[in-house]
Amino acid sequence: MILVDFFILFCLALVILPHGSVRLGGPDARPEHSYLSWFALLFTAGIGIGLLFFGVLEPVYHANVSLPLNVTSPFGDNGELNSAAIPEASAMGLAGTYLHWGIHGWAVYVVMALGLSIFTYNKGLPFSIRSAFFPILGERVWGWWGHAIDILAVFSTLFGLATSLGLGAQQANAGMNFVFGLEVSTTTQVIVIVLVTAVALVSVWRGLEGGVKKLSEINMVLAVLFFFSCCLRALR
Repeated sequence: MILVDFFILFCLALVILPHGSVRLGGPDARPEHSYLSWFALLFTAGIGIGLLFFGVLEPVYHANVSLPLNVTSPFGDNGELNSAAIPEASAMGLAGTYLHWGIHGWAVYVVMALGLSIFTYNKGLPFSIRSAFFPILGERVWGWWGHAIDILAVFSTLFGLATSLGLGAQQANAGMNFVFGLEVSTTTQVIVIVLVTAVALVSVWRGLEGGVKKLSEINMVLAVLFFFSCCLRALR
């Protein structure tokens, strides 16, 4: 957590220091997309299905399972509810969720994105993680050091996507079971994964403007409609 706090301080320092005025892409570069489009792209890529799944799971999990040693669980060993422990446990559950999905998480994204953007668009280096390590490793980034960095980045991304996609498929299957009575099974979840992967491949194939951007905007519209539908259902 201390390391992530450092990322936040680093981002705040960039806002104040002259280095924060460096324009990504060069002094003459201009944004290619509107603020709404960028927000949709960031929201879809940065959170995506994770918010729908962990937005509910994490507060409950942290409030009941992964509590610090000095916080009492609201559930005893026999499963009985301890009402007096609910407020403190709930606060800790939300604190853990905010750590993962709030400013801290986005600060990590910002630092990584800045490293890639500056060395790719301002310095003309290849669009890969190894380029961000050029000031530290120098020409060695084109050797096995760089290969190791890129391989580690690829596997980290792969595992992250696989986890999100797998959990999202389980959630989609559970939702279809609740709404349509469709059986919860591995076969259904595999079909969901295949369909989602196919849509993602088509989106990437069509490019940023015609694929990823449009898919992100559609995703945001659906997310807003889903949010208001949940609010209306809760008010009934």
